Amino acid sequence: MSDGSKSFRVGLIGTGRISNIYLENCSKFDGLEIVACGSLNREESRAKATEFKVPMVAEPDQILADPEIDAILNLTIPAAHARISLAALEAGKHVYSEKPFVTELSDGRRILDLARSKGLCVGCAPDTFFGGRWQTVRKLLDQNAIGAPTGVAAFVPTHGVERHHPNPDFYYAKGGGPLLDLGPYYLAAMVFCLGPIARVAGMSRKTFPERMIENGPRHGEMMPVEVDTHCLSLIEFESGVLGQMMVSFDVWESETPRLEIYGTEGTICIPDPDPGDGANIFQGEVWLRTRATSRWTMRPRPVAPENWEVAENTHGLNFDARGAGLAELAAAAKDNREPRASGALGFHLCEVMQGMLDSPCLGRFVDIQSTCARPAMLPETSETGLNVNWEVPT
Repeated sequence: MSDGSKSFRVGLIGTGRISNIYLENCSKFDGLEIVACGSLNREESRAKATEFKVPMVAEPDQILADPEIDAILNLTIPAAHARISLAALEAGKHVYSEKPFVTELSDGRRILDLARSKGLCVGCAPDTFFGGRWQTVRKLLDQNAIGAPTGVAAFVPTHGVERHHPNPDFYYAKGGGPLLDLGPYYLAAMVFCLGPIARVAGMSRKTFPERMIENGPRHGEMMPVEVDTHCLSLIEFESGVLGQMMVSFDVWESETPRLEIYGTEGTICIPDPDPGDGANIFQGEVWLRTRATSRWTMRPRPVAPENWEVAENTHGLNFDARGAGLAELAAAAKDNREPRASGALGFHLCEVMQGMLDSPCLGRFVDIQSTCARPAMLPETSETGLNVNWEVPT
């Protein structure tokens, strides 16, 4: 939004651990203002409001009912995503939700239908494909740098979240698991680069019936595991590109690249750039090797535009820029268009992941009934501050 426009006023519901990065980053986006926060834990919400200078702490129902709030930022646990998103739309507010979009596909259809009937925007994380590394990959693909894409492979090997998260129970309950937690980052990047998915197959297993919390005040406490924690998938895109993906909470270490895209003339490789997930961050290297070259070359990432005020030594969306999807939704609401990190994309990813989980019991590939637009690249210039100045050689 331009400096002279009215602020897009946001109420945040869900003040758990993930809210910190949203609260920190949202002040960096022009015209975006978090004016209220709340959760079931009033003390936690009050502490977040004090730390990040949010002017109002309120109960979730009060935030939903506030006529001065334009949108709800839904950072509740996955099992509550649908309920809060539906309530926000019923209250006449746009809504941006953390992933996964829903845990039941029927809820996702209700959300999309309600938003359409009310003329409201729905967005859903992940928005990491806004980041410089993924925009660079898309630029290379659009420049035909590796010829026609033929395949993609993603590998997401981790050993769960109980080593670093003080309350990891929901990661192992219905709506959790590595596929629903980590899969959206990679699948969103795939759809951004290669378009929507036509059918999938999968195999998965639950390796441990319970796991031990390894940090914080609950250290040593055992928690039950309700979901499969090691998942393998096959993917066929509408374009005919074939893919494979492994996501796991059961792998101690791996040296596999986190994502590769194969083409008739070359390969693009996304290595793991630093500790953490290769796709669960915005920054990182992009490597290219083609028929015409004898070695891998690193492609430079986009450089931050001058009108984006971010922390020193960051480049474009090459820092943990969670909240960029909310800022882009605000611009979409103003322009009366669908956000790039849209509800339709979020629903498509949920159906894809559900198909991967259903496939073993069905003993067959699962056809994906939904589709979505391949999200547009970020513009080189815009009023939102969500700009990319490309410095990728042709």
